Amino acid sequence: MTSTITKEKLEKYFDVTSRALKKVKLGKEAKIDWKHSAEDFLDMAKRYFDDAKHFSEKGDVVTAFAALNYAHGWLDAGARLGLFDVGHDSELFTVD
Repeated sequence: MTSTITKEKLEKYFDVTSRALKKVKLGKEAKIDWKHSAEDFLDMAKRYFDDAKHFSEKGDVVTAFAALNYAHGWLDAGARLGLFDVGHDSELFTVD
């Protein structure tokens, strides 16, 4: 059972995110299939949510917590991009 965030686990997440932040570049403006993008973001959120339940059931609450944050990140990003209509709900999303 993993129920504590070890220094090593935290360092791993910092490392991955740090490398991702350094790698990211603004893409060129392009036409996107809005419906497909919205469905993709929602699918990713649901998959990470399901992963979180799986890890929680296995007793790995640290990885479950991380997966929940990924799931909500997909939802939040979709809401900020306007892929999802969240009714200006700034309690659940960072939209306002």
